[in-house]
Amino acid sequence: MTLCQLFLQPDAAYSCISELGELGIVQFRDLNPNVNSFQRKYVNEVRRCEEMERKLRFLETEIKKDELPIYDPEDNPDAPKPREMIDLEATFEKLDHELKEINTNADALLRNFNELTELKHNLTMTQGFFDDAEMAFTPAHNRNQRDSDDDQVQLLYEYSMISHNKLGFITGVVPRERMVAFERMLWRVCRGNVFLRQAEIPELIEDPVSGEKLHKTVFVVFFQGEQLKNRVQKICEGFRANIYPCPENPHERRELAMGVMTRLEDLTVVLSQTQDHRQRVLAATSRNLRTWQIKVKKIKAIYHTMNMFNNDVARKCLIAECWAPVSELDRIQLALRKGSEASGGGTVSSVLNRMVTREQPPTHHKLNKFTQGFQNLVDAYGVATYREINPMPFVLITFPFLFAVMFGDAGHGILVTIFALWMVLKERSLKDKWRNQEVWTIFFGGRYIILLMGIFSIYTGIIYNDVFSKSLNIFGSSWRVRFGDDTLAKHDSVMLEPTPYNYTRSGDYRQMFSGTPYPIGLDPVWQLADNKITYTNSVKMKFAIIIGITQMGFGLFLSLWNHLHFNHRHAIYLEFLPQIIFLACIFFYLIILIFYKWTSFDGSKATDAPSLLIHLINMILFSYKTDPPSAAVFYTGQKQFQTFLILLAVLCVPWMLLGKPIYRIVMNKRRANYSTVTNHAAGNDSDVEEQHQDEFHDPAEKRGVVLDADVRDTDTEDMLDDEHSHQQHHQHEVEMSEVWVEQGIHTIEYFLGCISHTASYLRLWALSLAHAQLSEVLWHMILHLGLSMNGYGGAIASFFVFMPWSSLTVFILLLMEGLSAFLHALRLHWVEFQSKFYKGEGYPFVPFSFRLLLDEAPVEA
Repeated sequence: MTLCQLFLQPDAAYSCISELGELGIVQFRDLNPNVNSFQRKYVNEVRRCEEMERKLRFLETEIKKDELPIYDPEDNPDAPKPREMIDLEATFEKLDHELKEINTNADALLRNFNELTELKHNLTMTQGFFDDAEMAFTPAHNRNQRDSDDDQVQLLYEYSMISHNKLGFITGVVPRERMVAFERMLWRVCRGNVFLRQAEIPELIEDPVSGEKLHKTVFVVFFQGEQLKNRVQKICEGFRANIYPCPENPHERRELAMGVMTRLEDLTVVLSQTQDHRQRVLAATSRNLRTWQIKVKKIKAIYHTMNMFNNDVARKCLIAECWAPVSELDRIQLALRKGSEASGGGTVSSVLNRMVTREQPPTHHKLNKFTQGFQNLVDAYGVATYREINPMPFVLITFPFLFAVMFGDAGHGILVTIFALWMVLKERSLKDKWRNQEVWTIFFGGRYIILLMGIFSIYTGIIYNDVFSKSLNIFGSSWRVRFGDDTLAKHDSVMLEPTPYNYTRSGDYRQMFSGTPYPIGLDPVWQLADNKITYTNSVKMKFAIIIGITQMGFGLFLSLWNHLHFNHRHAIYLEFLPQIIFLACIFFYLIILIFYKWTSFDGSKATDAPSLLIHLINMILFSYKTDPPSAAVFYTGQKQFQTFLILLAVLCVPWMLLGKPIYRIVMNKRRANYSTVTNHAAGNDSDVEEQHQDEFHDPAEKRGVVLDADVRDTDTEDMLDDEHSHQQHHQHEVEMSEVWVEQGIHTIEYFLGCISHTASYLRLWALSLAHAQLSEVLWHMILHLGLSMNGYGGAIASFFVFMPWSSLTVFILLLMEGLSAFLHALRLHWVEFQSKFYKGEGYPFVPFSFRLLLDEAPVEA
């Protein structure tokens, strides 16, 4: 990476930045950090882009409201030129204004249509009320039967006729759920002096105000007097009832109803035409909407980037600073040349100038869709320091392998692999399908990680010979059960001797073990053994120790690579050597003993094999007892050799603790001596120059001016020297105290960490044991119930128990246990592996890229 300076003409800056955005290999720096965002040069253009984005969001909302498809562009459109921005603004303004006008007119027409619909129902049902009332007002001798409502109408009518006043009435429509409270309120406020008739509208009616479709009820309230009229009107307003006029004359009501029907027919035609026009506008917009959104995003990004530049008024150019890969400088210059030509071509082309700086550059990794997920795992711990070794190529293999060691089941690994293969093969169609679902985004982003975890799980499942908690006998077991029926009938279990030749008490020859191990993985006979867990625990525990120590040692050798690259020669002798010697003296030696025990003790000598744990403890304590067989030595001269290893490991502690601080003290003294010699040489040069100047000046002038100058310079130099020496001494004390503390912490952390990190790798054994036992429990407690039955009943039972077994397998063993193994593998890499060589104190290279911009803020289809 290199820091570059760009000199751009104002007219060509837009086109040049557009070309660099298409390349996506330049990270610009903000040269105006103290300038407010609203005070920058191109803030008006950014605001115009934000206004265009607002209008495009409005158009997109309207298109989705009508459920119209939005078409994606076939090609990636280029950023439009600055003069095209005016045309885009005019187009968006026209569509925005036209669509808002259509919506306003459509809303007004629809509101009017809903009001007329309510009025139509109101007139129809009110006419029925009045027809019932006329029947109720007939003389008593012409009526054979009256209900209570008709009696109340008759009483009101007779009372009004006696008082020479007519009954008043108000008609309207109210939502059905409010009708009970509305009637109760009328009764209480008017004290029973009103009469209410109601009828439900059979179909849903769209409310003119809210636009919601509701069940509504038509009502007619009869009253007498202005006081009751005012009360009824206030109650109707309180319940948001829509009041409609209703003439008293039947002929006028009939004419009004006919006029309402005619107007409804006309409004239906007008609404249909309005909706067709709206559909045509939105359909034409949907074909270009995505292209417009991409163009506006690119314009906004270009002007936002140009706001980070300096405007050199004297040179009439824009000055920018950016980080870029050295290997891409030719492409950057070509893009600048292309941008200058696209802007109309000026006499002065854009200039790219490399700068020299001590600032740490950003860290840039060349990645693809396969390695991106693994790099995200590493970057979650910390972005690599510039030029520091990147753990990702090693994590790509070790991470899924450690996961598989804890998840080792070939059956479960096949399910995980099938799921990952489905995501990989269908990635184009699945990329944007559930983009808003956070959990799905995590799974899809790590599809290649899941694929490798599944493949490695199949491998470790074959090594463990574990398929859904069962073993496969593909090559035939190396063990033979050669006991008679009488022996098998007397005992619940029999002992299989591991020796290839075994003689019974009667002298009969019985061969139980062939002497040739199972070709791949664990022998299937262990599936039937009572001591299966004891045996697999021993093997898996030793494998965990071997894997952990090997990975930690590999991490130390990667730190050697860092030291050589950064030319830290002293760190090789003062840090790497004591670290690797300490690790080798105790833990590498333990691995050698493990392999030595495996290869030197067979079945006939198994009872005499020393215990590795007791052996390691005795090695630390310098205790060599031969009384119990487990404490016996492995080879002659073991005591002297192990004593040498322990003393060498103890020597590494002060070596690492004192080496670096002493080195810093020596280097500080050398710098101080070098600065003293340099200052003395500089002082002699100034005396010679002063004598040379005295030959050309008047002696009196020299005495009058130079003497004063000498006094002033001497006082100033003495003051500066005292201050500098004080600051340098204070800085030296603070710096060395920090070095001592830091090195002490680092030493304690490493030597104790070697023990704790080695023990931490035992989680590989623990989680593998837990996964195997859970799988076996699910098999025996659920699926075995159906498989143990015979006949048709067993088939039916197997069908019913398969669903809970498969569900628990997916949710507990695949998801929960898989997540647990994933997190533990991640911890082993972050803490135990990367802590040996990886600092992660850098910051990422985030280039100005249109592709990244569109990926981070995708346009939803």
